[in-house]
Amino acid sequence: MDSIISAVPGAIAALLRDAPLSAGKVTFAWSAAVGPALQRATAVRLEDGVLLVDAASREWAREVSRSTYIILRRLQQLLGDQTVTQIVVRTK
Repeated sequence: MDSIISAVPGAIAALLRDAPLSAGKVTFAWSAAVGPALQRATAVRLEDGVLLVDAASREWAREVSRSTYIILRRLQQLLGDQTVTQIVVRTK
């Protein structure tokens, strides 16, 4: 029997995938994928499969850039494989 902790990520992913694509859905998935500290230091927008990440500073941009592969995989699990195909990090 799986614990509730191990079931929650799968349940969230299933709910997100079935919901219509919206800015709120993308922001929620971003927050779930990166955690609260990175979420507070960034703003995201999805354009044609490219997630534009505006970081509050160069340091935060570097942190996101270092983890882009992992973050992309998490977002694809939450939103579907073809929803986000690339992440572009910018500094505000």
